[in-house]
Amino acid sequence: MTEQGKDAFAGHGFDYDLIVIGSGPSGQRAAIQAAKLGKKVAVLERARSIGGVCVHTGTIPSKTFREAVMHLSGFRERGIYGASYRVKHDISIEDLLQRVNHVVANEVDVIRSQMSRNRVELLEGSARFVDSHTVELSSPGGSGTRQISAARIVIACGTEAGRDDHIPFDGQRIFTSDDVLGLKFLPRSMIVVGAGVIGVEYATMFAALGVRVTIVDKRPVLLPFLDHEVSTALTYIAQQHNVLMRLGEEVAGIELLTDASKPVEVCLKSGKVLHAEAALYSIGRVGATTRLELQNAGVAVDDRNRVPVNHNFQSNVEHIYAVGDVIGFPSLASTSYEQGRAAARHAFGLLTEDADASIRLFPYGIYTVPEISTIGRSEDELTKAGTPYEIGKAYYREIARGQILGDRTGLLKLIFNPEDKKLLGVHIIGEQASELVHIGQAVMALSGTIDYFVDAVFNFPTLGECYKTAALDGLNRMSY
Repeated sequence: MTEQGKDAFAGHGFDYDLIVIGSGPSGQRAAIQAAKLGKKVAVLERARSIGGVCVHTGTIPSKTFREAVMHLSGFRERGIYGASYRVKHDISIEDLLQRVNHVVANEVDVIRSQMSRNRVELLEGSARFVDSHTVELSSPGGSGTRQISAARIVIACGTEAGRDDHIPFDGQRIFTSDDVLGLKFLPRSMIVVGAGVIGVEYATMFAALGVRVTIVDKRPVLLPFLDHEVSTALTYIAQQHNVLMRLGEEVAGIELLTDASKPVEVCLKSGKVLHAEAALYSIGRVGATTRLELQNAGVAVDDRNRVPVNHNFQSNVEHIYAVGDVIGFPSLASTSYEQGRAAARHAFGLLTEDADASIRLFPYGIYTVPEISTIGRSEDELTKAGTPYEIGKAYYREIARGQILGDRTGLLKLIFNPEDKKLLGVHIIGEQASELVHIGQAVMALSGTIDYFVDAVFNFPTLGECYKTAALDGLNRMSY
């Protein structure tokens, strides 16, 4: 029996079997999984509302913001009714946030109910380590502190937007992604510094509203980890929506001027000077671990304040785990949920090794305009690996459902092995991409071939039909 299985800490008189620091997706699942195993669990949350960054400034609000943008701007229907079509002509920031606030409040209520139903104790306040088993909790108002202990601890504190001390952030004219939901006005022009996933998502959202957006990034290609055809398509579509690309450029400085019309000045190292009403600074995220005083527990962090872990999500201190965005790649809410469950199962003996094994095949959902989702290998990756492959494509404009939705730019691309026809990757850009990708995920997880798509009967008209069309296209390419 493993040390976890016989519980090496039994009889030590700890207050809890498990303390989870952070109530985001990974923290929630770690806590609930441990509670279902009959363990006494406490979740510590610094903010007054549970759910973490995912619920309050990240995944949930940003995707709800996007949905409000897509609806009010009439963006989805412009392919049918014309470029001037809008549901609401004078869209305010309040219009966009109304939907966000409703969804966030409901999500908080759902999480709180789940915690209560599973008898997970929720403690509000700022946490810091006293030693490797003891955490001090300061009340939200700073009126007092208490110390609690646990046999095992899971760090699930998430991340925060990276900031440069030389930039005059004010949360309105110059802001990070964490500040978007606190905006009091909708700018007419915006410079997005940093073309990572978050930066490009917000850039295309604001562009859909008619904001003149300029993207600045030192990399020569937009989202280079994507399949090159998808990245190229996103770049072209964004440019058609008046997004100006300054790729291969580095920022030398950002200043806030007194000019009321365009108060933000961004100077590039190439000598170019850009002006706009606002600037979104999005150069990545860092672990929100500074306040935890991890050194008191002996837990190591990297140069971005993230916690390195092994394949069982253990830090360098064996009984202290870390999960979610705070451990870095892939930093997705979807994988964070599974990491939390896996860490708790390993901590209490249900998994003895390779806790992350079931999380290795996962899709990306990128909520740009248009939406992107991808799973598996890209052409570039297979080429570098010397792996033979063939592709098959389906364009939304040739699919009845694509015509009905008015999406003329969507693309679904399959990559498969020409010898045994096993599916190696699925890459999608267009409406419902993040939903559509799961069909390919299921086939890949079962080591299926594209013959499944050829023989399957899909509802008509649906975007699922793209899989059949792409598979047939791939087989036709093999017969040339």
